[in-house]
Amino acid sequence: MTVDRARARAAAAGFDLSCDDEVGALMAALAAGVPRGGRILELGTGVGVGLAWIVAGLEGRSDVEVHSVEVDPRTAAVAATEDWPSSVTVHVADAVEALPRLGSFDLIFADAQGGKTERLDLTISALAPGGHLLVDDMAPKPGNALHESLWPQIEHVRERLLTDPRLRSAELAFASGVILATKRR
Repeated sequence: MTVDRARARAAAAGFDLSCDDEVGALMAALAAGVPRGGRILELGTGVGVGLAWIVAGLEGRSDVEVHSVEVDPRTAAVAATEDWPSSVTVHVADAVEALPRLGSFDLIFADAQGGKTERLDLTISALAPGGHLLVDDMAPKPGNALHESLWPQIEHVRERLLTDPRLRSAELAFASGVILATKRR
């Protein structure tokens, strides 16, 4: 299974920033509902665990374009060792720079600072009407120095997602804290 291979890659690379399995399962369920000819965007490929969940949710479908953006070339190179379906493209780029040129998407998973704590507006603009935005790491993580240092920015993102009039959002209290938003039509 692609997810198992991705988890093994993460362990071998010492990469501990992958999405939780609960978030991955939710992402797979959302990917399964993307319509024929639809488009999915992941911000923050990492070593490919989230991307593997998306591919698992598509269950072999090739009628959906999947784009994943990773800023770190070394991490993206680890993800690129997977034999992804031809409908999957991994972009090595800064998400803030890539978002304006990638078009609109039916499902976006924001798991990187670019497009989440930096320029969330670009991510929301890239979401098609009726599309879903999944954002994780929205709950406090006491003892995690990196997360604690980013908490003011994360709290701002959380507040924006829950109050943006273009979105209908739900805060889900599981895993790392998740907000699922749908762009109003």
